[in-house]
Amino acid sequence: MRIGVDIMGGDFVPAAPVKGAILAREQLGSEVELVLVGNKALIHQELEKNQVSPTTFEVVHASDFISGEDTPTRAISSKPNSSMVVGLNLIKEGTIQGFVSTGNTGAMLVGSVMGLGKIEGVHRPTIGVLFTNFKGRPTLLCDVGANVDSKPEALLDFGILGRVYMESVWKVDNPKVALLNIGEEVNKGPQIVRTAFELMESSEKVNFIGNVEGWSIYSGRADVVVCDGYTGNIILKFAESLYEIFKERLNDDQSIETFNFERYGGVPILGIEGVSLIGHGISTATAISQMVMSAANAVRNQLVEKIRAAF
Repeated sequence: MRIGVDIMGGDFVPAAPVKGAILAREQLGSEVELVLVGNKALIHQELEKNQVSPTTFEVVHASDFISGEDTPTRAISSKPNSSMVVGLNLIKEGTIQGFVSTGNTGAMLVGSVMGLGKIEGVHRPTIGVLFTNFKGRPTLLCDVGANVDSKPEALLDFGILGRVYMESVWKVDNPKVALLNIGEEVNKGPQIVRTAFELMESSEKVNFIGNVEGWSIYSGRADVVVCDGYTGNIILKFAESLYEIFKERLNDDQSIETFNFERYGGVPILGIEGVSLIGHGISTATAISQMVMSAANAVRNQLVEKIRAAF
C-alpha cells in the first residue's frame, strides 16, 4: 500500500507534514510506503533536520503549491504542477492508493471531484468530522463545509456515505444515523430537512433513528449525524474554540481531549472514486500522522469499493 502526503499544504510547511510522515512511518512500519509530494529540495532539507535519510521516503517533486488564498477551481486548473494536483493525479494513475493534504480545503475538494470523479449514484460528496462522544466512541458529523446548500437527496446521501464509513473503517455495527434539527419532532425544521426526514425514514440503506438536537453529537445517541455544510461548519469551528478555551483553563482535566481534532486528523472526502483526505490547515505533525493512518485504514478496509456497492 502506498499513501501520498502533500508536503506543501497547510500553515506549517514543510516542517509539520514531513514530521507527520516520519511519525506515521514509525507507527505503520513496512506495511505502508509513504510518498512525499512537494518541493524536493525543501523535503530533503527537512528530513535532514530530523536526522532521517532522504532515501527513507520516495519523493515526487512538485514545483508549485496552492495557497489558502487561491480560488479553488482556478487553482486546480492553473497550477497543474502544484503538490495537491500532482498528488491527486498519482491516485488517478494508480501509483498511490490514498492522498492526504492539509492545504486549501476548497481546492482539495474540487480537485478530488474533478480529478477522480464521483461514485455513480452520489449526488454530492461530503466531508465529515469525527467527535469523540461521551461514551468514548466516535460520532461522525457530516457535512461540515463541502456543501453549503444541500437538497434533501444529498442529505440522504450523506447518511449513506457516513453509514458506510463508520461501518467499514470504524467497525460500528449497523451505525445509527440521525438528522440534525432544532427539535426531535417529525414536523420540525425547514422544508428541506422535513423532506430529508421522509427520504431517510423510507430508505433501507440507513438505520435512521430520526431527528436529534445539537447536544446529541456528544451524547453518543447516534453514530452519524447529518446536516448541511453551513450548519456543520459552524458547529465544527465552535467545538474547536471550546477545546482551546478548555485547554487553557482546565489543562489538568484529560476529558477536554475529546474536543481535540488531532485525535483523528482528518476524514476522507466521501463519495469520490479514491481515498482523499482533508485536514485542518493548522494541523500539527501529530494530526497529520493520524491522517496518514486514517488513509491507510480506508484503503485497507476497501472504503471506496463498499461505498460504490452501497449506491
